[in-house]
Amino acid sequence: MPQRGIFLIRFLQGEASMDHQEFQVFRQKLGKTQKQLSELLGTSLKAIQSFEQGWRKVPVHIERQMLFLLTLKKKKAGDARPCWDVRHCSMETRRDCPAWEFDTGSLCWFINGTLCQGKPQTNWGSKMKVCRKCEVFRSGTGVSVLKRNAG
Repeated sequence: MPQRGIFLIRFLQGEASMDHQEFQVFRQKLGKTQKQLSELLGTSLKAIQSFEQGWRKVPVHIERQMLFLLTLKKKKAGDARPCWDVRHCSMETRRDCPAWEFDTGSLCWFINGTLCQGKPQTNWGSKMKVCRKCEVFRSGTGVSVLKRNAG
């Protein structure tokens, strides 16, 4: 089991999805039993057990809810700097970006269509590859990057 606070991010291997180790650590960070988490996420206890054992891939909607709950648990509204300040976005970019439009600068990673890296991020997989490298996402969710050693 990985140490608390260290997460293996699979985008370093070309994948953006949450792996079973992250899922288990995130559940523990939320302070929930498997049964409590299944009720919170609206899924079966068997599904939670399968995600943690690596028998089933964590679906996008479950990953998204887990990250959202971690953000809510970690920070109170207004604690984080908005993404447009952190990323130094121009006013033109801000006006065209859904994060600015909906005033969700600390939850920009949760919304598809944001203008990170100068173009809209329209699907969860490609968006997470960008977001998991971003300070706004990492500080908001508490997710950090651990580079795997070769060999």
